[in-house]
Amino acid sequence: MPLFEVMEHTADIGIRSFGATRREAFENAAMGMFSLLCDIDKVEARLTYKVEVEADDIETLLVEWLNELLYLHESEGVLLKKFIVTELSERRIVGRCRGEHIDHKRHKLDADIKAATYYMLRLQQTDRGWKAEVIFDV
Repeated sequence: MPLFEVMEHTADIGIRSFGATRREAFENAAMGMFSLLCDIDKVEARLTYKVEVEADDIETLLVEWLNELLYLHESEGVLLKKFIVTELSERRIVGRCRGEHIDHKRHKLDADIKAATYYMLRLQQTDRGWKAEVIFDV
């Protein structure tokens, strides 16, 4: 099973992430999102950031997690590649992410993602684990 796959959408773009657990689906959704921004194989895990988010329900939490990571990308000028969810409940997520500051000599930025959206948002358990689908506003 792949970690994630890109979903083409008429005006925007999305990802479908997979995981044996919800934690893995959240981690892989973050990895999928950053893979749309750049070639994450060229990003080094030099810096570590802690991310904590709360929301009213688990699907909203997924959107808020991804939007908090986008905020970190924009405010700190970083690209992220490794995501570890250390705590996940129906209303709260705590995780660490690793990456580095953007180096325009080494990093080619591909997409410009404005936000994760609630449009067609889905988080569900399947017979093979968990699947998350998120559409991004670009």
